[in-house]
Amino acid sequence: MSASASPLLSVQDLTVSFGRTAVVQGLSFEIAPGRTLAVVGESGSGKSVTALAIMRLLPADTSRVTGRIVLDGGNLLEKTERQMRQVRGGKISMIFQEPMTSLNPVQRIGAQLAEVIRYHRGLSGAALDGAVLELFDLVRIPDARRRVRQYPHTFSGGMRQRVMIAMALACSPSLIIADEPTTALDVTVQAQILCLMKELQRETGTAFLFITHDMGVVAEIADEVLVMRRSRVIETGSVSNVFSAPRHDYTRSLIAAVPSLVGSLAAERVAPRPLGSLPPCEAGVLSVEDLAVRFPVGGGLFGNAAGAVHAVEGVSLSIGPGETLGLVGESGSGKSTIGKAIMNLVPLHSGAVRVNGETVDYRSPASLMRLRRNVQMIFQDPFGSLDSRQTIGSAIMEPMLVHGLAKGLEAKQRMEWLLERVGLDPLRASSLPHEFSGGQRQRICIARALAMSPKLIIADEAVSALDVSIKSQIIDLMVDLQKDLGLSYLFISHDMAAVEKICDRVAVMHFGEIVEIGYKKDVIGRPGHPYTQHLLSAIPVNHPELRGTRAPLADMKARSALRPRGFEPPPARWQVAADGHFMRQPD
Repeated sequence: MSASASPLLSVQDLTVSFGRTAVVQGLSFEIAPGRTLAVVGESGSGKSVTALAIMRLLPADTSRVTGRIVLDGGNLLEKTERQMRQVRGGKISMIFQEPMTSLNPVQRIGAQLAEVIRYHRGLSGAALDGAVLELFDLVRIPDARRRVRQYPHTFSGGMRQRVMIAMALACSPSLIIADEPTTALDVTVQAQILCLMKELQRETGTAFLFITHDMGVVAEIADEVLVMRRSRVIETGSVSNVFSAPRHDYTRSLIAAVPSLVGSLAAERVAPRPLGSLPPCEAGVLSVEDLAVRFPVGGGLFGNAAGAVHAVEGVSLSIGPGETLGLVGESGSGKSTIGKAIMNLVPLHSGAVRVNGETVDYRSPASLMRLRRNVQMIFQDPFGSLDSRQTIGSAIMEPMLVHGLAKGLEAKQRMEWLLERVGLDPLRASSLPHEFSGGQRQRICIARALAMSPKLIIADEAVSALDVSIKSQIIDLMVDLQKDLGLSYLFISHDMAAVEKICDRVAVMHFGEIVEIGYKKDVIGRPGHPYTQHLLSAIPVNHPELRGTRAPLADMKARSALRPRGFEPPPARWQVAADGHFMRQPD
């Protein structure tokens, strides 16, 4: 903490219990004015419960909070609910992880912001309207006069989070608690939000309690760090000391999970030479040629399609035996659509997909059966992928039974072997999905995918929703399975730390097109396409001493994927930078 400044907030020996279970034990820390304390830890460590305890938002009938939470000399635990309503928003504000669940979907954005200002500041009429527009300008939302009349669903994820920051700042609070405010955002949007928060802190002098599990974000924004695990503090100190000399093994594991290759990017840039068209894909486990996926949009004459959203356009790639290709890009770039198109979960507009040299005929049930034998998919949300009423043993055996790969005792024995292989106890085969943690459920989904003995697994953001430590375990499991079983992976992700750890080659997606593809060391270490450089420049640094060393985030103009009826894109022009390293020539 800053030795010269008296603390704005002082938490002393905080303990929070639900029944007989203590979820926060003996927690103490201070936050000085204008400083940022990052509270780091995995799910269940007590981070968010601490934030809710400070805000006095825990249910009084089921929780017990002891200790002292001192703000401006007064203990918040001794205040009445009426007094706390003045503290919330007036002195302490909170930003949650998912802005869409914090906003009223049927109320205009401006009206929701005005409600906060009217309650705490008593403004009305023209003064209230002016205060709303001023906050929109403060958080850099363009075209404020028009956007205050719009509804939350018309805003992007990043813009909705800006609205939540505006609400938090509405009454000039002394402290803002930000609970995983960037976890659900793409890396480029995350970089914009972190930059905005740092700018606002400089302008307003607001203190931040920043809750996260991403040490890259901590390195980017924090002054002090507090690491929690299993309800207790295990390490605390200045951000420089914690990163330079971490004392606890768990802290070291969190720091090790930050992308290292990206974090040490040099300014080295390639000098590509013209190539013309991309070389044809080599035959492998998977070969995709000139794939296009388009979704028709209504509004034309007599109910005809007025145009189409070109979600994926002209994508070609291949994956060899035992190889992992990473597919990276922002939300809406078409990454997941490619995986779904391969699996026939969305229809192809054009192009060819070959598995083990055989072209998939998506109109043939027999061809689709062979596709599903050889290719399996793992999704981001394992709970949504499992039937909540079906035991996990039954879920793993079902594909084997449907495809006739095994039956009876043989299917049961293989199911038990698969559970053991992914690190789960076969005795739990009769349990239901809700009885497992998120990481365990993802292991179940991997076991179910392996039941078919596939050649290729498409992992669609399969580790993005997991904590750092669990994510590392799942990635290690996938690598071990690849070595033992000769699996290939199409690894779809926006998490560059995961991509760096598991992938052999990387393809970068932007607005439905692959703009760069090559070996990991080339694409990440020597990016050639402007968008790849933009994407990598947005990744948080891996040490606080590197703050300010990266180039500023470029302003990439948004493009619409909506095209008029009959539109055909011009042929792509390619450049080659090195053996196997290709980039699309910018428009």
